Amino acid sequence: MRSYNLSDFDAVLAINRKGSFRAAALDLGISTSALSNAIAKLEGQLGVRLFNRTTRSVALTEAGQKFVDQVTPALQDINHALDTVQSQQQTPSGTLRINTFATAGREILAPLVLEFLRRYPEVRIDLVTEGNLIDIVANGFDFGIRSRNLVPTDMIAIPLGPPRRYAVVGSPAYFESRDPPRVPADLLRHSCIRTRLPNGALFRWPFEADGQPVQVDVDGPITLDEASLARTAVLQSVGLGFFMESDVREDIAAGRLVRVLEQWTPPLSPLCLYYPSRRNPPAAFRLFVDLARELARSS
Repeated sequence: MRSYNLSDFDAVLAINRKGSFRAAALDLGISTSALSNAIAKLEGQLGVRLFNRTTRSVALTEAGQKFVDQVTPALQDINHALDTVQSQQQTPSGTLRINTFATAGREILAPLVLEFLRRYPEVRIDLVTEGNLIDIVANGFDFGIRSRNLVPTDMIAIPLGPPRRYAVVGSPAYFESRDPPRVPADLLRHSCIRTRLPNGALFRWPFEADGQPVQVDVDGPITLDEASLARTAVLQSVGLGFFMESDVREDIAAGRLVRVLEQWTPPLSPLCLYYPSRRNPPAAFRLFVDLARELARSS
């Protein structure tokens, strides 16, 4: 009787989920060649081709689709059995996968993720940041971290801190020859650092006063897609920047940056850790939730 590795079955599901060997390999933390070899070996053992491959696409064959349909519930049962056993661990171990976006990742890294690793050094954490909102269950994540208004309604959510705010800032040198903006419309007379969103669209700076939203399509000499790059440009007096307050709080306090239009940036929804209900979660999963609740109580 041939022996099969459960990791190979997980690999088939990952390729089907991601739509490419490269994306699936990144998701699984292995090289594309290793993944390709594993699938080729499995196809050889089964005696059928599971995927039709071209230079541009990967798709399940008819046999591959039947395999996925039958293996998926079986793997769910196996993972549930593993969860049940692991929930009895005295020393938590294993890997927790967390999906979030870059700004939130910077906010929760020290108080939640690194603190958890200090307490439970046998656990590994795989933290993935991306701009697009995804289905964490379908993509193999244990947790997601997003603004409360973006958390799916069927998920359990734990607020991770107080409401957050945006901040518009410029360097002292930038304001030496310019009057600071007093209303959002004044930004049209300023040089601004433009931001490109993950979907390719340009970010319009959002403001609010007396409950009325205002968006400004700013202009400036450079367009960036990462907050740390934009912060560098603002510190170099290239123009004004629009950030989450947490990304520039220390710069404001130290006088490296000057905040403007503060009355136009009201509180936003807090960040939330969210996850699906699990009957017998592993010890590491349960303890991570406990730490998140501890952080929520201290905020």
